[in-house]
Amino acid sequence: MKKKSTSQSAFFNSRVLLASVLCLAGVSIALLGSGAFSNASAQAISAPEPKAQQFGQTTVIHALHSDLSRPLREQPLIWPPMEVEHEANLNPKIPHQHQDGPDPVIQSSFWQRMINMPAVPAPLLTWNGIPYPGVGCNCAPPDTDGEVGKSQYVQMVNEGFQVFDKVTGTSVFGPVAITSVWSGFGGACQNGGSGDPIVVYDQLSDRWIISQFAVPSGASVPQDECIAVSQTGDATGAWYRYDFHLTSNFLDYPKLGVWPDGYYMSANVFNTSGTAFLGPQPFVFDRVKMLVGDPSATSQTRGIIGGSSEESFLPADVDGIVPPPVGDPNHFVAFPQGSPLIYKVWAYHVDFTTPANSTFTLEASVPAASFTALCSTTRNCVPQLGSSANLDAIADRMMFRNAYRRFSDGHESLLDNYTVSANSVAGIRWIELRRTQPGNWGVFQQSTYQPDTTWRWMGSIASDNQGNIALGFSASSSSINPQVRYAGRLTTDPLNTLSGEQHLFDGTGSQTGTSNRWGDYSDITVDPVDDCTFYYTNEYYATTGSFNW
Repeated sequence: MKKKSTSQSAFFNSRVLLASVLCLAGVSIALLGSGAFSNASAQAISAPEPKAQQFGQTTVIHALHSDLSRPLREQPLIWPPMEVEHEANLNPKIPHQHQDGPDPVIQSSFWQRMINMPAVPAPLLTWNGIPYPGVGCNCAPPDTDGEVGKSQYVQMVNEGFQVFDKVTGTSVFGPVAITSVWSGFGGACQNGGSGDPIVVYDQLSDRWIISQFAVPSGASVPQDECIAVSQTGDATGAWYRYDFHLTSNFLDYPKLGVWPDGYYMSANVFNTSGTAFLGPQPFVFDRVKMLVGDPSATSQTRGIIGGSSEESFLPADVDGIVPPPVGDPNHFVAFPQGSPLIYKVWAYHVDFTTPANSTFTLEASVPAASFTALCSTTRNCVPQLGSSANLDAIADRMMFRNAYRRFSDGHESLLDNYTVSANSVAGIRWIELRRTQPGNWGVFQQSTYQPDTTWRWMGSIASDNQGNIALGFSASSSSINPQVRYAGRLTTDPLNTLSGEQHLFDGTGSQTGTSNRWGDYSDITVDPVDDCTFYYTNEYYATTGSFNW
């Protein structure tokens, strides 16, 4: 959802980078391009009549429409009309339910020198991703994310889609408008796609899943979620497409996670005018049926959880070849809240056969180290070189993804991060929750990475099959343009520490205007083939200006 801007346009870039820390690696991308496809669909499949059914506290939502697309690589390109420059809708900050306190887990540069850890290896490969104006979107922020598969890397931004060879960084398809994937589908997905795109790779089945929200006819805000599942492991092929009308409210910041029994999603729900936060809401989509394009595939939700006083959360997203225990629910991790401060871990158990048996329950309240909120009186406080326009740090939520991994010894890990104030600048609080069944989740390590006076934010974190960790993020200050960086740690490093950082790409411009929007998220993922190479995507500016990422 966007609003118009009178800012002047400038050309922008995007970047992908690859780096390694022993078994670690990372990739970073920045922004947009243009292109589109025709409106021809390969195969239409009749869908059930759209309706929502109530089973106890569970609402079952049928797809408004579903079908199978033509292979994307066979569709003729269409160049859509360029939109007026505009920023994504700016909803109110999510109200925090915690009290500021001193941060006892800051990792300082002094501590890093004392433990004498090895330096993080340099990037292996970098390339530019989708460039501004985002295939006709002409919008900001880019909402940069990407995923790595067996042979391809897929990047999405507002509102562009591109497929790369993951080894060379060469484009094999696109960039095209995301709505090109919905060509010939009709309805909100073809005509009302409005951004907040997400791409995830289902390693358990070698499939791609992409989504973005959409504004249905007669509405003014996103209420539908458009989800497509690739028919094979080739992202340039055909896609099973679904349109789910999920709410009559404003569905914002949807985030997907892959799980064996479903594709789980979180959303921050606002009223239709975007003036009031109503609370977080979990959803789940029938993975088994969507993998074969079954038109009877449904979505379930337990409604808004806790109301406006509840912190937002993210669903777990599986990494690695070891699946979760059979029947294990998906684990949603919430932004810290309460006094004393805790991380709430919610368990979403779904039953698509008997929906009344589905549950969404609090499974753990894990103690969290105290911190001070960043930008408590304003959204925009991150400085940049040569610009009086500070950037929005999005410090009111967990950042994408909530990365889940089960290791060969049976222990399970959840990795999350968010932005806090540390020594009067932005630092990244990262956490690893662990459990070994039948035990419950607990903090294995948590730390605030803030080694100097540079501001760090917009993080994304994941681990490889050995438990080595990589954290990608944006970095900026009054003396540097926004940069793309990453830090990492080995399993042999002292707990609660990262062993230094590397620069993926140093931006050569700063952002002006653009309603101070940056992000709103970045994405680090792990190669499913070697399970130890990290790919990371984030934005940067090549020259100072507005709409220039």
